[in-house]
Amino acid sequence: MRTGRPRERAITLMDGFYIEISNKGESKGLKIRSETKAAMELSARQYQKYKDVTILGEYKGGVATSPKEKVA
Repeated sequence: MRTGRPRERAITLMDGFYIEISNKGESKGLKIRSETKAAMELSARQYQKYKDVTILGEYKGGVATSPKEKVA
């Protein structure tokens, strides 16, 4: 468990395409950013064998421009 002072403001995501990977059965994961959609899809395919992968889609100005989708 981490201790210390909490963040004062929310984290804003940079422009790009994001996936979230997590261990199977866990709710929180790690967000990975890619410059292109093809690179994001390649990363998702590499991780889906061992991890749960959720495609978060494209972000512009810190706001999602496409809906989330779970990769089976």
